[in-house]
Amino acid sequence: MGTYEDAFRASTEDPEGFWLKAAEGIDWDVAPRHALDSSGAPFYRWFPEGRLNVCFNAVDRHVEAGRGDQAALVYDSPVTDTRRTYTYAQLRDEVAAFAGALAQLGVGHGDRVVIYMPMVPEAAVAMLACARIGAVHSVVFGGFAPHELALRIDDAAPKVVVSASCGIEGKRVIAYKPLLDRAIELAVHKPEKRVILQRPQAPSALGPDDLDWADLVATAPPADCVPVAATDPLYILCTSGTTGKPKGVVRDCGGYAVALHWSMGAVYDVGPGETMFTGSDIGWVVGHSYIVYAPLLAGATTVLYEGKPVGTPDAGQFWRIAATYRAKTMFTAPTAFRAIRKEDPTGTLTADYDLSHLRYLSSKRLPSSPAPPPARCRAGTSASSTLRASRRPRASTARSS
Repeated sequence: MGTYEDAFRASTEDPEGFWLKAAEGIDWDVAPRHALDSSGAPFYRWFPEGRLNVCFNAVDRHVEAGRGDQAALVYDSPVTDTRRTYTYAQLRDEVAAFAGALAQLGVGHGDRVVIYMPMVPEAAVAMLACARIGAVHSVVFGGFAPHELALRIDDAAPKVVVSASCGIEGKRVIAYKPLLDRAIELAVHKPEKRVILQRPQAPSALGPDDLDWADLVATAPPADCVPVAATDPLYILCTSGTTGKPKGVVRDCGGYAVALHWSMGAVYDVGPGETMFTGSDIGWVVGHSYIVYAPLLAGATTVLYEGKPVGTPDAGQFWRIAATYRAKTMFTAPTAFRAIRKEDPTGTLTADYDLSHLRYLSSKRLPSSPAPPPARCRAGTSASSTLRASRRPRASTARSS
C-alpha cells in the first residue's frame, strides 16, 4: 500500500496515466490505449479500446499462474451446518460447466440472466458463468417478494432466470419457487426458461419451463471465456425502489474490473492468498463487488456466509468467521455492527476467537447513519483489543432511515 496522499496526487495530476497504470493489474485480450473517453460527456466510457473477460481475470488466470489449489471461495452456512471450500481450479470447473449450460439454453453475448438466489456458492457461480460467456446478470436479493422480483424481471428482460428451491432465514425455510412463479405471472416479460437449484431443505416441483440445475450441468460441455469490449455491460443492479420504481444501474466490464482490482490493494490491503470476509448479500452492490468480484480479481480467498450477524446462533458469528478463515479484512454494514453490539454490548464474544490475523474493519456508509472510517489494528495488537478501545460514548447517533 502506498500513502493516500501519493495516490491522490497521482490521480489528480495525471488521471489518464494513473488509471492506465491501474489497468496493468488486469489481463487484457486487447490492452486499452486510453483510460477515459470523454468525447460523449457527460456520458463517459472507460478503457474504450480494451477487450477482456472478467471471469478469466477472476478465476482462470490464477489457475494458469499455478495457484489452482489455493482456496478461492469458502462457503460457511451455520443455518445448514455446512462448510465447503472451492479452490480456484474447482471454481473454474464449476463456472465453466454452468456457463456451458447457459449457452445450451441459448444465452450468449449481451443476453440478460436474472439470478434470484440465497447465499449459496451456486449464486456466485451463476454470476461468473454469465461473465464467462459475455451475458449480463441481474441479481435480485433473495428476500424480495414477487412484486419486487417482477419489476426487476421487466427491467432486465432476461432470457433465463436462475433460482433455488428455497432460502433459509434463521430457522425458517422459505420456498422460493412459489415466489418466482408468482413474479413471472405478474411480470410483462416472460423468460424462456428457469433453472432451479434443488436444495435438500425444501425441493420444489418443476414445471414445463423449469430445469434442474444438476441435471442441466451434468450434460453441458464446459464453456470457454468470451472476450468482450471493456465498455460492454457486466451486470445490471436495480436500486432499492424506496424512492419510486426501481432503476436498473449498468456496470461495464473494464472500468469495474480495474477499479475493484486496484481497491483491493490500495483500500483493503488484501492480496493473493489472503482472505477477505464481507458480511453482505450478493443481492446488493457490496456483495457483487466484495464477496464475488474484487477478492477473486485479486487472487484472494473470499468467504460467502449464509446466516445473520446475530441469532445464527449468536452475535459472535462474524468473529468466528474471521478467526476460522484467518481473514485479514472484514467489510460489512453499520447495521450489522449495531446488531452485534446490541446483543453483545461489551464485546465479550470476541474473546472466544483468535482475531490476531484480522487487521482491518471496514464499514460502508448509509444515509443518516454515521460510521467510522476503516479501522486498522495497531502493530502487535489484536482486532479484539482494537474493537474494545474503539467503544467510546458518542454524543448522538442519527437514526437510520
